[in-house]
Amino acid sequence: MPVHAGICGATGAVGQRLIQLLEPHPEFEIAAVTASESSAGKRYRDAAKWRINAPIPERVGELTVRKTEPDEIPDDVDIIFSSLPSTVGKTVEPELCKQGYIVSSNSSNARTDPDVPLTVPEVNAQHLELLEIQREKRDWEGALVKNPNCSTITMVPPLAALEDAVGLERITVSTLQAVSGAGYSGVTSMEIIDNAIPHIGGEERKMETESRKLLGSYDGTGVEWLDARVEASCNRIPTIDGHLENVWVDTVEDVTVEAVKKAMRTYPPLDLYSSPEQLVHVFTDPDRPQPRLDRDRENGMAVAVGGIQETAGGLQFNCLAHNTMRGAAGASVLNGELLLEQGYL
Repeated sequence: MPVHAGICGATGAVGQRLIQLLEPHPEFEIAAVTASESSAGKRYRDAAKWRINAPIPERVGELTVRKTEPDEIPDDVDIIFSSLPSTVGKTVEPELCKQGYIVSSNSSNARTDPDVPLTVPEVNAQHLELLEIQREKRDWEGALVKNPNCSTITMVPPLAALEDAVGLERITVSTLQAVSGAGYSGVTSMEIIDNAIPHIGGEERKMETESRKLLGSYDGTGVEWLDARVEASCNRIPTIDGHLENVWVDTVEDVTVEAVKKAMRTYPPLDLYSSPEQLVHVFTDPDRPQPRLDRDRENGMAVAVGGIQETAGGLQFNCLAHNTMRGAAGASVLNGELLLEQGYL
């Protein structure tokens, strides 16, 4: 019997990806979709400006869009996947949890709250234990789990492999981020064509904080953040999907390129439906990874790494992930699978 799922923010870019991933999923069944008041009451196919390069699933297309309000969610929904704007999510998501719903959220609100798990299941599944603290502190039966920012999630798996192998002291990253990360109306064509924009509001701060929480350790009472300095510079470029990042790392121990390649290649995946067979794909070619060639590896859920070389303090590498799959919708679905595996659903 599949788990009944609701999708909040279902007509947006990430909401559409959630539908694409969940409709054929063997463990979940889409039971409700919500959107803004202007879309409520319409059939989903009439409310959504569908932009995925596959047809709207027939069954979902016939669903009536509901208002994004806790009272609009059917009682038989077991988990809610949220892709709400953070300004909406910060109000709606806690109300959903108070009513007993489990929420796996891609929204940026509450990611660094001490009692909210911010998880990449292959990296820090044990952080899900924060939910018991969260439920006691907030006096609700539901639960709120977050996945990180799409730029953060690109570099964290290879960094996790390095932290385990040689330890991290300092991380510097410069991103080249696809336009889909801003949503369909986030960057106009006149802004980005023949151009690059060397600033993405709030993005640097997210990378600098979320990465340290993700790579931190859970001690039974909370997460002790990684004791390393993280500095980020975020840039928008005219690719559609796939965030490419240049990363410099100072390591605690000396490191060799071959040891780094081995640590990344052998970093373990999980036995979850959406987890890739190999989490980190390592290239030897100096001109890889590239967004157009490598963003869809393992259904867009793998991280690709290349250009690994030693530096004075450690090493430098380039990494790439599909920002709306591994970095957003896929990450949220994977968290849902982890919640199911660990008995929260």
